[in-house]
Amino acid sequence: MKLQNNARIYALSANQNLGKRVCEELHTDLGQVNLLKFPSKEILACPTTSVRGNQIFIIQSTCPPVNDNLMELLIFIDALKKASAKEINVFIPYFGYARQDRKSKPREPISSKLVASLLNTAGAYRVVTFDLHATQIQGFFDCIEDDMTAIPLLRHEVSKDPSVDKNNLVVVSPDHGGVNRARKFAEPLNAPIAIIDKRRNASYQPEVMNIIGAVEGKNCLIVDDMIDSAGSAVEASKALKKAGAKEIFLAATHAVFSDPAYDRLVKEKPFKTIYVTDSIPLQDKFINCPDINIKVSSLAHIIANAIVSINNDSSLSDAYEEYQLNLSKK
Repeated sequence: MKLQNNARIYALSANQNLGKRVCEELHTDLGQVNLLKFPSKEILACPTTSVRGNQIFIIQSTCPPVNDNLMELLIFIDALKKASAKEINVFIPYFGYARQDRKSKPREPISSKLVASLLNTAGAYRVVTFDLHATQIQGFFDCIEDDMTAIPLLRHEVSKDPSVDKNNLVVVSPDHGGVNRARKFAEPLNAPIAIIDKRRNASYQPEVMNIIGAVEGKNCLIVDDMIDSAGSAVEASKALKKAGAKEIFLAATHAVFSDPAYDRLVKEKPFKTIYVTDSIPLQDKFINCPDINIKVSSLAHIIANAIVSINNDSSLSDAYEEYQLNLSKK
């Protein structure tokens, strides 16, 4: 993989390690960034060398601390735009505020639309995300928006894991909204799918009402876009066990792991293995935790392929070639 001379790659605070891995794939160096936080907590972010006429690629998830990472990204885009960068492409492996995509109650904001507008206003030419919580968020952007997926990467990790009996596997969607994701995961494995019929009670806590599909005596792999506080995931695991499932696995693109996720996962031990990506850096307490078996797969290769595709004006679908995902050309 080779980039044209005018391409520059930057990684901000949220994804330094991922940015370095991407640059290793592309045999290039990360661009240097001057990042400062003043005593007032205001942020300064700007390139240290000229970017005039360059095609820029930024890697920055808007993960916790969400607002700091978002402002850092917006300020850096603005600095690049005012420094005469030719084109600013923003890779946001994890897009924060994605769950605020509609008005569920009167007077509520649609925060994901606001964030999209801020990125457009700052000067982003293209935004690339991974497994948006709601794919319709793509329509909130006035610039180019490509929502890529980590499904082929996670499926690859599951398929080569000898601890998973692929001949006795059922892929489970944790709710009705995730059926398409589960189907994409299951079809290349020739695995059936099941659906958890989930509702939220008056306190907004998840309650499993029913399981659609045969899971008795099966190994079950729950596939989701993220694992946050792990409340829904733990309840889903309990329901599957109650229905007669054997071993339970979880695959999720984004390891948000907000409190009390750690305590729930350590106490309940609901999953034999949890497969995630490095869209969000794993918190220290989850690294090598003896009570939670977490396998992290890097998005670096897919992102590197995508950068080359954009740089060469070719299809982003080429980024998945090694995982043999049959996608229509974008």
